Amino acid sequence: MPVTESLSFLTPDLPGVGGVLKARNEDFLVEEQPLYEPAGEGEHVYLFIEKNGLTTMDAVHKIARAMHMHRRNIGHAGLKDKHAVTRQHLSLWLPGVDDAVVAEGIERINTHQSRIKVLWSDRHANKLRRGHHGGNRFAIRIRDVEPTHVVRAKQILDVLEQRGVPNYVGDQRFGYRQNSHETGRALMLGDYDRVLDGMLGAESPTESEYIQQGRERYRAGDFAGALEVWPKALRYDRQLLDALRQGKAPEQAVLGMDGSQRAFLVSAWQSAVFNEVLHERVAEGTSDKLLPGDLAWKHDSRATFEVGEASYAEDNAPGGRVARGLLSPSGPLWGIDMPRAAGEPGRIERAALANAGVTEEQLQGPPNDPHAVPKGGRRPMRIMLKDPDVSGGVDEHGPYIKASFELPRGAYATMVLREVMKSG
Repeated sequence: MPVTESLSFLTPDLPGVGGVLKARNEDFLVEEQPLYEPAGEGEHVYLFIEKNGLTTMDAVHKIARAMHMHRRNIGHAGLKDKHAVTRQHLSLWLPGVDDAVVAEGIERINTHQSRIKVLWSDRHANKLRRGHHGGNRFAIRIRDVEPTHVVRAKQILDVLEQRGVPNYVGDQRFGYRQNSHETGRALMLGDYDRVLDGMLGAESPTESEYIQQGRERYRAGDFAGALEVWPKALRYDRQLLDALRQGKAPEQAVLGMDGSQRAFLVSAWQSAVFNEVLHERVAEGTSDKLLPGDLAWKHDSRATFEVGEASYAEDNAPGGRVARGLLSPSGPLWGIDMPRAAGEPGRIERAALANAGVTEEQLQGPPNDPHAVPKGGRRPMRIMLKDPDVSGGVDEHGPYIKASFELPRGAYATMVLREVMKSG
């Protein structure tokens, strides 16, 4: 069951359209919007790629092999959905590499990678970093629906455009078995046996026969046997199994796993706590209002400031910065450097941390793993929906409702569609 299924809706009184998402990858189109255009010269080659049925990191690995380079020299601005057709920018650090050699590599990608196409390339001076994009434009078809329910979809999107979308972190962050946040908590607390069990032992009836067989072998202590049947695509799982096969202790095995994956697991835990805080604010009707003690999020600069009585009255007033979509309350991404809210918002945030079974002292993480120490930060409780459009129709695959809109970076289109569909 998706961990987001029980979260509060902003529009609980408006009926959804139901339906199914991602019946086909082609029903979920994403195009990354650039933050700037490449300059035409520099040591980095920017690629604008289209991928189908791959994660961003899957595409990075394949492109690194085709270009005969290390994947750490490939930058990306954001992670895109696997079960979708997505277009995004990558940067390849290729100092001193002739354009003709680059062109040969791109030809190898386009010829041998059926699920990746390089749409254009250009040069620039710097590597792409996370967040170096202007947002994403989505065009999504909802299947198994009554097309006339497009009226319902429009009513909901109108409200979301006016009030903002609850900025829940989507199911993707919690992994295909929806337990990444639990594994991240165990990692942060140094409970390495539980990390291994969470990644290798926990069963899921929807998994393939091979993975279920591998999990059974893991639980029996047959690590070599588990590795034999474990899918090669699950490379972090295989890293753990290979370490256990070599006789390494649980702590050694976990700390030998890719550091970026360990950090990702901890971020999943942070996201789950954020969602719990936002769930309560949406239920109380304060996710799009500032409260005294809130840390208000400035959407233009992504900076925050503490809300006092004067700001509470002025910014929440009709025509104030909240109504104009310039300010929103922010929620916690708990960590050692996270700015703390005060007043009632602070109480809600501390209660969510306690409910997650973690104390503020435990945020320091294990002393031997900097990747398991959450730095912390803030995340806006709502994001503004830009240029929404909706239509209904029928094609060769059946009836659909198509929703198009643009979201800022870090926001999840699936959470917009969850509000529209209400089928969970």
